[in-house]
Amino acid sequence: MQRMMYQTDSKNDAEEESRTPGSTVKGKKILQIGGLGTFTEYTVVQQINLAKIHPDAPLDKVCLIGCGICTGYGSAVNTAKVEEGSTCAVFGLGAVGLAAVMGCKAAGAKRIIAVDTNPEKFEKAKIFGATDFVNPKDHSKPIHEVLVEMTNGGVDFSLECVGNASVMVGS
Repeated sequence: MQRMMYQTDSKNDAEEESRTPGSTVKGKKILQIGGLGTFTEYTVVQQINLAKIHPDAPLDKVCLIGCGICTGYGSAVNTAKVEEGSTCAVFGLGAVGLAAVMGCKAAGAKRIIAVDTNPEKFEKAKIFGATDFVNPKDHSKPIHEVLVEMTNGGVDFSLECVGNASVMVGS
């Protein structure tokens, strides 16, 4: 399978959006939203959004660099600005969540509570820096109440890495 990514030289999202609706490759329409081509074989993106990788690089590995790692780590370090000595809760231990745990650790958090419904993920989270582990299925009360009790008042930073609105409200 040949993999191609097409780009524009546009510096303006509105200009890019006006170009892409009619774009095609091999007679098939190229679809995107917000300048992204997630889960697509072909897309049109701005040059700034493009990174060239070695043709022999394993796509199942490098795909993590494209979003999950940067999003999770960046959410802890750049967006939340986790502080040294703080207590953090990370909800979801997929690629984004594990990277958020790593970002919390790099920022100096003293306690990082990993929250996930799959306890098999806890060992990997420990390697990335998680100090405590909570499976919401093991508790009859809402998870935020569990965290308040565990921490004597609540966490300093809560990072929702599941992409589920109800989890976000509970975090």
